[in-house]
Amino acid sequence: MSAEYRYQQLEHWLLKGIQEQRWRLGERLPSIRALCQEHDLSKATVQHALQRLEAQGLVEARPKAGYFVALQPRAVRQPQARVSIEAPRPVNVSELLLDIMSRSAAFDLIPEFRSGDLPPGIVALNRSIGRALRRQRGEDYLYYDEPAGDAGLREQLSLHLARRGWIASPDQLCVTSGCQHALFLALKACCRPGDVVAVESPGFYGVLQLLEQLELQVVEVPTSSETGLDMDALEEVLTHWKVSACVVSPAFATPSGALMPLASRQRLLALAQQYDLAVIEDDIYADTALGRIPDPLKALDQDDRVILCSSFSKCLSRDLRLGWIAGARWHTRIQHLKLVTQLASSRYLQQGVAEFMQDGSFTTHLRRQRNDLRGRRDRLIAFLQAWSTELRVSVPAGGLAVWVELPEEVDTLASYPQALKQGVVITPGPLFSISGQFGNCLRLSFAHPWDDNRIQALNRLPSLLLSR
Repeated sequence: MSAEYRYQQLEHWLLKGIQEQRWRLGERLPSIRALCQEHDLSKATVQHALQRLEAQGLVEARPKAGYFVALQPRAVRQPQARVSIEAPRPVNVSELLLDIMSRSAAFDLIPEFRSGDLPPGIVALNRSIGRALRRQRGEDYLYYDEPAGDAGLREQLSLHLARRGWIASPDQLCVTSGCQHALFLALKACCRPGDVVAVESPGFYGVLQLLEQLELQVVEVPTSSETGLDMDALEEVLTHWKVSACVVSPAFATPSGALMPLASRQRLLALAQQYDLAVIEDDIYADTALGRIPDPLKALDQDDRVILCSSFSKCLSRDLRLGWIAGARWHTRIQHLKLVTQLASSRYLQQGVAEFMQDGSFTTHLRRQRNDLRGRRDRLIAFLQAWSTELRVSVPAGGLAVWVELPEEVDTLASYPQALKQGVVITPGPLFSISGQFGNCLRLSFAHPWDDNRIQALNRLPSLLLSR
């Protein structure tokens, strides 16, 4: 039996196993050592068979983890629902959002559920913060942090942003209490009550909350689940109404996970200059990239009108409450607003995170997280593809969730109470818009490991959503 025939034989055996779902989407194949032993093959023969499957896009190699059944995005039907453009109006956010947040389930199917050990990255982060606390001396505790935030953390953030394509000095950055706080400062700095703000639709409900509290009007701009904000629609909006700012997430927008291509980014900045509006970039999901971390939109900003907002909450820890903002031409006003709304941040928390970044632990954490999130995303999509009804699902290359479009007769908002009675928390589509649309859509997160409890909750969804 020739060596060629043996690697082809193994390749066909593995392919058949994938087709018969012996190993499902996102699941790990047997290790190279196990395949060598089971089929009495050399390591080189097994590697060759796996590499041929990888070249066909059927499996993917993950560093220090092995080979996994790969997602083929073209085989997944993408969401198509589009919001119609309506005149600007005040915002009235649903109280349902408060109920979801009160259950600690914004990115989980299980309310207030805790399980598992801390991942290595969070253990290392806690150690860095602990060391910073132990370095406290004398009367340090009697002093506030400087308004812009810890210089060491801003230095590490500038280095991190430089690796992503934007050369920023630490003086261009201001530390905030999370990304939501950064977005608040940005909107407060460049808008006045009654101004019109353009947002993605579907888009981040946290932005809608801010617009409501700041008494701003919103105009929703349709998006694609693959490429993000529709530039033709945005230009149509700008020709009809005076818009003061546009809030956009070029990297893995929530809820769809869309990644805005370069041509759209360039056109967005050209429109912003033509119509004289601020662009508020919500960059919070960029570091969750499953591949290369995309450059920020800010890297293309030649007119100093892009306000970059981000935080560590989606890529590291929700509990840190540390974010940052680069305020462009509004930066001085933003620092003044920070003093009013927050006064100061914890120096020792900032110093601990700065050390975590400086010693390479943050980069190591992101690399490990990339593998974990890819596997969780693929497994979620595999579950959804097994449903008995036709649905459309986004396939994000980053972020923490997929956007699911169900048959038109499904009402996810009406299904929320019934799901809650069965111990499942869903995030209905209407929360991501003020238009009343997306009633047959919902966001499903892959932020957490798929343990038995979450799999059981996911398996209850078809009967909850489709039996009405």
